[in-house]
Amino acid sequence: MSKNTATADEVIKKKIDISYIKKLSKYMKCHVRAIIYTIVLMLISAFLGLLSPYFMSVVIDDVIPAKNYSALWIILAILVVVELLVWNNSVLRAKLIHKVGQQVIHDIRLDLFKHLQELQFAYFDSRPHGKILVRVVNYVNSIANVLSNGIVDVITNVFTIIVIVGFMLSMDVQFTIICLVGIPLFSVFLTILKRAHKGAWQGYSAKQSNLNAYIHENIEGMKVTQSFAREEVNKNIFDKLCRENKYFWMKAKKIELCIPAGVNFLSVVATIIIYVYGASRVANGTLGMGELLAFAAYTSRFWSPIGQLTNYYNQLVTCAVYIERIFDLMEEPVTVKNLPGATELKTIKGDVEFQNVSFKYEENEPYVLNNVSFEVKAGQSIAIVGPTGAGKSTIINLLSRFYNIQEGKVLIDGNDIMKVTLESLRSKMGIMLQDSFLFTGTVMENIRYSKLDATDQEVIEAAKTVCAHEFIEKLPDGYNTMVEERGATLSQGQRQLIAFARAILADPDILILDEATSSIDTETELALQKGIQQLLKGRTSFIVAHRLSTIKNCSKIMYISDHKIQEQGTHDELLKLGGKYTDLYNSQFKFLNT
Repeated sequence: MSKNTATADEVIKKKIDISYIKKLSKYMKCHVRAIIYTIVLMLISAFLGLLSPYFMSVVIDDVIPAKNYSALWIILAILVVVELLVWNNSVLRAKLIHKVGQQVIHDIRLDLFKHLQELQFAYFDSRPHGKILVRVVNYVNSIANVLSNGIVDVITNVFTIIVIVGFMLSMDVQFTIICLVGIPLFSVFLTILKRAHKGAWQGYSAKQSNLNAYIHENIEGMKVTQSFAREEVNKNIFDKLCRENKYFWMKAKKIELCIPAGVNFLSVVATIIIYVYGASRVANGTLGMGELLAFAAYTSRFWSPIGQLTNYYNQLVTCAVYIERIFDLMEEPVTVKNLPGATELKTIKGDVEFQNVSFKYEENEPYVLNNVSFEVKAGQSIAIVGPTGAGKSTIINLLSRFYNIQEGKVLIDGNDIMKVTLESLRSKMGIMLQDSFLFTGTVMENIRYSKLDATDQEVIEAAKTVCAHEFIEKLPDGYNTMVEERGATLSQGQRQLIAFARAILADPDILILDEATSSIDTETELALQKGIQQLLKGRTSFIVAHRLSTIKNCSKIMYISDHKIQEQGTHDELLKLGGKYTDLYNSQFKFLNT
């Protein structure tokens, strides 16, 4: 199977079936009264709207020949009242259905967002985020109208067809049979097109998803694009994706347009037959001209709701494709979750132990960690160093249980973290990852993200601890300065200090710093060291770092390479050992002094 990238079609694991209809119905249950009320309004409108051809036949065949003008004015007044009622019902229907549609969009989108927040890191690591975004926004918009408006339209149109057939049967059985002969032919025609129609929309949906993912990816990486002058290359890739998108859309539309064209063709043929056959009957006196015109009008109106039903069918085919992708996301299993019987992790000291832990990110890939074991006592600070890709961040990810432990155990105060609730586990931790992600909002709000009930003074103290207060005060509005998306208006170092303050504010029992000072200048880092040392006192901490100057005073340093711990000890002990850590330290020391 190809990788899920912006230029590769996404494979949907499960196709739509009746179970999806049941799942969708739950979003409509709470709106049953509004839908029923709307259906009643539209049924009344449909019935009233079908009275005009009947009145027309009465006027032509009876009222006008009898010169009964008072009856004519009464009929005209009735028709005016009918049209006003139909218009009023249509307005009420539009208001109700749009309200229901928007609520359905809200409910489905909220469930999707809630599920997204529960999914494990592995899900987001394995696919472009643009393909997730298009499902939550575009696809939900598309299906909501079909679910709400479509239900009303189908019931109304079916009722209209039944009433029309009743009117026609009451007028002439032969004409009715002629009109109905086209239904089996149309059913065969629709069956032939069905598979090609759905396949074309599935292809379009896949290409639309690719296009959205590529746009999202390029917006995120625009600085890199311009840095390497990749604009022309990216434009060509985007052009190819647009052409593929256009091809499948045109293919789907060509098939889709064949369906109403078939309805129009059958409607015209039936009407012509009615006029030809009816003219002969009018000529021999067995049918009135008013009846012929009324029947021709009913024939046209009979095929009109069928045409509307085929439009709904077209929407349903498109909707089915989108539903597949929405529920593919909604049914993505949450693998990192509270296990049955999980208990709450109460107050802890901070003892941490890895027992024979092995882990790999993909089933067919080699182990990132292989049989790793170590112990950390409460209050100790542990530095993790080693070459890129050695598994340093993986240890942090497993301790935080962002991924499930596949082999072995991770214990906190003797509690297996697989058997405690995620909420209680992570509430004991302050985590600063490599990506110093900031949200749109003020600096104050970004720091307070880890502790919503923190006072302004607590936020400021956290910023002072990590040497962020000085630069924050110099911002245009200080702590109330708005941060753009991902902190675009701040330097990487400033973003890192704000993220650092956010982790500190939580006052965690276990502090995790993954490359916390990698983007901070040397002068700030030296000032920060005092704050960090003060912060580490009395709490267990894990520090992943490439700069060895930041970890010299740690209780223990672990050198990771080749998927396991190769060396561990204090800074001085490892230097005396003269192994890999010494080589790393000497290379950095030599580099800093050249």
